[in-house]
Amino acid sequence: MLDFLFRRLTAEWPGGPLFDALTREARRPHWYVEGRIPDTLDGRFAVLTSILALSIVRLERDGDPGNAASVALTERFIEVMESEHRELGMGDPALGKTVRRLVGSLARRTALWRLAVGGTKDWIEATREILYKDAAPSDALEHCARELERLWAELERASLDDLKQGKLQ
Repeated sequence: MLDFLFRRLTAEWPGGPLFDALTREARRPHWYVEGRIPDTLDGRFAVLTSILALSIVRLERDGDPGNAASVALTERFIEVMESEHRELGMGDPALGKTVRRLVGSLARRTALWRLAVGGTKDWIEATREILYKDAAPSDALEHCARELERLWAELERASLDDLKQGKLQ
């Protein structure tokens, strides 16, 4: 009955289905168990932004329609980060600066994945830079690199329409 008042809160978000699918991927326990990424806010953020960045690189390959989907995915990421940080108690004066920093982190990861996917940066080294602050155990690093390559293969196989609907496989 009051949908019109809260449409922004209940409407389908552009980029939402893909963001939701990528978030489910980032929540899979293997990242934190076999990959030994700390199960903390920072660790989860690293996994999510790495997966988002890899997806943005894939979307860019579809030209203007892919770029539009990439923008929608990034906008959804920004909205979620703002909401999550508000829930953590962050107020307006600091929120904008924090979200800009988080978006910058996503942009840096996207740039690294462009290099790795393009073959000008080693995939393992890109994984280490993106997911680990310090030296990572080799088996954990290899696990995450393999999983990210698996995800990249899924993203490459998926059509743009499937990706926009959050269908990765």
